[in-house]
Amino acid sequence: MTRPRGNRHRLRGIVVRDKAARTITVQVTRRFRHPRYGKMVRRNTRIAAHDEVNEARVGDTVEIESCRPLSRTKRWRLVRVVQRGPGEQLVTGVEDASVPEAPAPQAPAVEAPAAEVLPAETPATGPSGDGADHAEATPAS
Repeated sequence: MTRPRGNRHRLRGIVVRDKAARTITVQVTRRFRHPRYGKMVRRNTRIAAHDEVNEARVGDTVEIESCRPLSRTKRWRLVRVVQRGPGEQLVTGVEDASVPEAPAPQAPAVEAPAAEVLPAETPATGPSGDGADHAEATPAS
């Protein structure tokens, strides 16, 4: 697509936006070791790149290289599409045979009612359950 332009900076990333004419947004992920804690950290950068023939689609892995300023935000251009991504799949018609229909949702199974559970006897109420077995404290008159 483009002729070799010397030793320019090249990056590889994933196309996250391709709505504008001849412009794509590429997300480049870089990994580095945190200077103080030593943990590997991942950072994402979104770069606007020039796509002359609109060949890149969302989800594609692409290679971009630095170039002269092409607009206010574009300083990179598309070199090649490394790998095609899944892209956006649009359903055009209802009768389309290539799209299988989803199975109808089924109602949950109704469980049989469980045997009725009686309350357990507690020492405060006794076997009758009314508390009559225990003498209540009556106020002295």
